[in-house]
Amino acid sequence: MARKKKSSPAEDLVDLVALMPWWAGCVLALLSYLWLHGVANQAGAPTNQVGTMVTQTVFTALASVGQYLLPFLCLVGAAMSAYGRAQRKSLVSNVVSSPSANAFNNMSWQEFELLVGEGFRQQGYQVIENGGGGADGGIDLVLRKGGDKFLVQCKQWKAFTVGVTVVRELYGVMAANGAAGGFVVTSGRFTDDVKAFASGRNITLVDGEALFKLIKQSPGTGTARATPVEEASSSAGTTPSCPVCAKTMVRRVAKRGVSSGSAFWGCSGFPECRGTRQIG
Repeated sequence: MARKKKSSPAEDLVDLVALMPWWAGCVLALLSYLWLHGVANQAGAPTNQVGTMVTQTVFTALASVGQYLLPFLCLVGAAMSAYGRAQRKSLVSNVVSSPSANAFNNMSWQEFELLVGEGFRQQGYQVIENGGGGADGGIDLVLRKGGDKFLVQCKQWKAFTVGVTVVRELYGVMAANGAAGGFVVTSGRFTDDVKAFASGRNITLVDGEALFKLIKQSPGTGTARATPVEEASSSAGTTPSCPVCAKTMVRRVAKRGVSSGSAFWGCSGFPECRGTRQIG
């Protein structure tokens, strides 16, 4: 999903603050105002050097403007963060109260990506919503958990099926970025070719029905939640249980040591549990 290009440092700052909790943006606004206000009202030391005097004058003038501009941008980012949080909660609530996965069909693709990101947050992942298209290879979400990075592509295709090209592109980006795994999430379905290609490549396919179940099992419903990895693996019936804690295992790739590049089964509870199994 393509996004508009950022056109200014101010927009970049607002987007960065919007990724933080809303209260963090408010704290940044207050701290930046106090700092720049102090600079703007600080009298420079007397000097006979013209260059130094000009520098002090310019710096003071910039601080005079920045003491209002920077906090304003931080507050805008904080407002966007608060709005995004409220929007994600509303989307989850709408899905939870819906009787079927048709709830996804009434969403825009932006709302669909927000919902998917919130679903992963509920599973304990750190989520970066960076959008698709361009140099990131169409990656909509970047997840981090237990020191591992996972890439996500979201496809809100309603009744349509996701073809194998999408999964091949994700696999290539995973390899280029050293990701431990990837997810393709759709409101539709996957073709048999996609399922065959994803098998054994640590790519988890989450179709509309699986996503619907995942969101329905949100906090407060009284239902134990399965992670997206466990949801897909359970249906496949091919993933072993951890020999230490009996949790579902995840296919990983060793990043260092004599086994670097080799695949193995690792516990989904890592780093709390470090149980492993050999593949094959």
